[in-house]
Amino acid sequence: MTLAAATDMRCRSGAAQQPFQPVLPAARTALRETGKLTIVAIGSSTTAGSGASAEDQSYPAILQDELRRRLPNAEVSVLNKGVGGQSAYDMLLRMDTDVIEERPSVVIWQTVVNEAISHVGEEKLAKILRKGIQKVQAAGIDMVMMDLQWLPRAGRYPQYDAYRAVLKKTAEEHGVALFPRYGMMRDWSRSKRFTAEELVGMDGMQMVDAGYRCLAIRIADGIVAALTGAKPDLATGPKPTN
Repeated sequence: MTLAAATDMRCRSGAAQQPFQPVLPAARTALRETGKLTIVAIGSSTTAGSGASAEDQSYPAILQDELRRRLPNAEVSVLNKGVGGQSAYDMLLRMDTDVIEERPSVVIWQTVVNEAISHVGEEKLAKILRKGIQKVQAAGIDMVMMDLQWLPRAGRYPQYDAYRAVLKKTAEEHGVALFPRYGMMRDWSRSKRFTAEELVGMDGMQMVDAGYRCLAIRIADGIVAALTGAKPDLATGPKPTN
């Protein structure tokens, strides 16, 4: 078994307890009719890949590689539109140019951590999220929202769980799948499958390579299952190249 395959098996620890089962009708139609799957990943530092050892270790880059491997007959593109430090409002302002104009069938929106830290106001955040979701859905694009990351020292941010709840509630109200990043990372740490340092860097905030790879693997599992019904192969990972 390759090192990547061993890591991928650890990533899937607790998958039954933290399921990610999106419904992606636009993506299914696009794949069937055009053979293409275009995904836009919009977000802040997690999407941009802050903390990764290299650009190709960001979660969107790994997600693209995984989907191309698992969907060999499809033309797969994952466009990274992450900008470190941006707020949900910043992303809303570029939703037309960076998302809708790219004409994807899926958008993954990672946001809210900066709002939780700066405490911008829960009602204000909910309004911004609603506008963003409605804009994407009106364009006929499937959406996935990403939960906030688990933090080893989340107690530094007393409003963290309240803002996570706003994100979850808003996604549910609009029928948007929520990728359960917080629960996954917490369970990986509690189970000792990963150390906190493998998931979050020395600053206690930015994710690092193993965490990014796990995000990509689990997102790919959910997307491939939604599009093809295929379940992840728990025994194998990426095949080594010669």
